[in-house]
Amino acid sequence: MSQPLLSVQNLCIDFIHAEKVVPAVKNISFDLAVGEMIAIVGESGSGKSVTALSLLKLLPSKTLIKGQLLFSSNFTERFDLIKASNKVMSNVRGNEIAMVFQEPMSCLNPVLTCGYQVIEAIQLHQQLSAEEAKKRAIHLFEKVNFPFPESIMNRYPHQLSGGQKQRVMIAMAISCNPSLLVADEPTTALDVTVQKTILQLIKQLQKQMGLGVIFITHDLVMVSEIADRVIVMYQGEIVEQGIATEVLQYPKHPYTRALLSCRPSLHQRGERLPVVSDFLDSQNKWREESILYDNISSRLFNNINSEVVLQVDNLAMYYSNKKSWFRKSTPIMKALDGINLKIKKGEIVGLVGESGCGKTTLVRAILQLIKPSSGKIILNGIDLTELTKVEMRSIRKDLQIVFQDPYGSLNPRLTIGEAIEEPLKVYGVFKNQQLRKNRVLELLDKVKLQPEHFNRYPHEFSGGQRQRICIARALALNPSFLIFDESVSALDVSVQAQILNLLNELRLEFGFTAIFISHDLSVVRYISDRIIVMEKGKIIEEGSAEDIWFSPQNEYTKKLISSIPGNGLTDSRV
Repeated sequence: MSQPLLSVQNLCIDFIHAEKVVPAVKNISFDLAVGEMIAIVGESGSGKSVTALSLLKLLPSKTLIKGQLLFSSNFTERFDLIKASNKVMSNVRGNEIAMVFQEPMSCLNPVLTCGYQVIEAIQLHQQLSAEEAKKRAIHLFEKVNFPFPESIMNRYPHQLSGGQKQRVMIAMAISCNPSLLVADEPTTALDVTVQKTILQLIKQLQKQMGLGVIFITHDLVMVSEIADRVIVMYQGEIVEQGIATEVLQYPKHPYTRALLSCRPSLHQRGERLPVVSDFLDSQNKWREESILYDNISSRLFNNINSEVVLQVDNLAMYYSNKKSWFRKSTPIMKALDGINLKIKKGEIVGLVGESGCGKTTLVRAILQLIKPSSGKIILNGIDLTELTKVEMRSIRKDLQIVFQDPYGSLNPRLTIGEAIEEPLKVYGVFKNQQLRKNRVLELLDKVKLQPEHFNRYPHEFSGGQRQRICIARALALNPSFLIFDESVSALDVSVQAQILNLLNELRLEFGFTAIFISHDLSVVRYISDRIIVMEKGKIIEEGSAEDIWFSPQNEYTKKLISSIPGNGLTDSRV
């Protein structure tokens, strides 16, 4: 048997915080063969990203690392990455081991063109002239399937979509023909169709270049079709590993079964989604609780009446480009083109489509953050397009939004108690501080948080907990209408299940009406009564959640559904 490209032996990683040792990775071992793709799967905090960062020695200085990371370099004999000097690692990074990070916008320099940044990476490790490096960069953009690679050379990151930026990062990563590519959540929060394209691209490059690939993700099903082997990590330990198809079809560890079972596509609308604790505590607990949830779900979807809360009539939003001082602006893009919709009281309407289809523009228009070119937006009988800013301010308490990034939505200098209390102060709800605090504590209880969390700051919470805080803040003023804008797309699959369960419970209690925006039709189908599909600024299909999911009529809708990883799987293995 040939020597593995990478051999991880008895790896232990401990962080030191305030003189306390916090174990992050606990004695893990695995091998990666030349040309093999391994997926490391687990929730946030499982130790998967820490393991990857240790390969490039990118961990904080106050970190204790034990064990061996034996790497077979292209240029030298096999050596231990842990013991390698800074000089050796400078040559290894990018040249022999390359990494693609989760968020390309934060990794790319916003003031440099994409071409310049790839050329810079090439010239750092290879003795090429500027002209040769430029030709190499254009060739790389062709390799990652850009239709017009020369045009990408002169574009800045903000001029590209999320999927295009990730392709630039992949082009940069493979620019020096590395032996090992580490992809750390490279498709999180991307559209399902773009996600599928990026996965296929990485698999294609692996085969063409003979790359060893470590693919890190929280979604086991997503990588089951492209990975050769899967390693499942939980609380810093490897709990299961094996051939990808076997782990998917015959999971042995309860944690692996939990990751596979909490996906919304396996469950009926309104049925309680299982979470990790159900499987680790008692494997049949969630099935028992689902029976109770059937009673809730029957009430949940019969709570809609004929009263129209939101009506949008012939809404249009055009963007123009002023070519000169003397020429009138010319419409160049119809972000919204004749949108008509009605949402009834107590109804949740799912809004789906790829990035650029007009979902966010529609939401911004409803919130009156932008003024539409034409059309009407009527909320509870009031046309929002005719209101002044002062008049709109009083309406906003009835119209709240939960954003995709909970950390970016919270002020890091305010405790979460102060953050939830803030809208109550702004609108003069309750007469004194104690009454407002009581309301905040009540909301914390509703979203399954504890009273002692009142005085903690956002950075002290996990992503799922922060999203619960944002939901509590949105509910503080008892709004009649809520907008959930990709509010679960970046969460671990099990945390996503917790938030979706919570929304069903809160919907039953508060009776709110909502728009739920997502690029993932399986999530929208689970939480929504009706689904609206948008493409290029238009509504191309709408209907009940079940009709859209099981009998889509439009080819674009069919493509969205077919792009969902593991959509055909059942839960018979659980």
